[in-house]
Amino acid sequence: MKLILGSASPRRRELLAQIGIIPDLVLSTEIDETPYPAEVPRIYVERMAREKSTAVPQSGNALVLTADTTVSAGRRILGKPGDTDEAERFLRTLSGRRHQVTTAVCVRQNDKQEMRVVVTRVKFKRLSEAEVSAYLASGEWLGKAGGYAIQGIAAAFIPEIRGSYSNVVGLPLAETANLLTGLGYAVTYARQPT
Repeated sequence: MKLILGSASPRRRELLAQIGIIPDLVLSTEIDETPYPAEVPRIYVERMAREKSTAVPQSGNALVLTADTTVSAGRRILGKPGDTDEAERFLRTLSGRRHQVTTAVCVRQNDKQEMRVVVTRVKFKRLSEAEVSAYLASGEWLGKAGGYAIQGIAAAFIPEIRGSYSNVVGLPLAETANLLTGLGYAVTYARQPT
């Protein structure tokens, strides 16, 4: 069975490779990712994953895998910062508090669509001015929901997580593997080179 990954994220490909999944085809999706006014994080990621799935052309019985991850402080969605000023605002919002990382994973085969939503709670330490400045200068925040990458330098800012670590990176692997096997995809669980 063929697998189409509807994501240009190298992190998602690396995560899938950790459990032996190499997509047959990788396609990026171009959709408007602007949250609706007052849209809550869970509904937002579900909508994004569904819209991405619909945007990916499917052939035969191939499975289409899409996902969307967002960071939220309360009900406020912190997407990918557009510039350094927005990244700084996000870091200051997250500093010294807990937040949530929510991912919707969608797998589609023909007219059948399955979805799982995973929420991980993350605690940031209180960041010093020097830490904020150094992190912004690193550029690691570019293209990252919430303006940080737990798998990088920002790991030093996070004393506690509750839930799926791979979810915070961008794809909850246990739930993704379960969705795929439930639709007949053979997951090998053998690490593949990335």
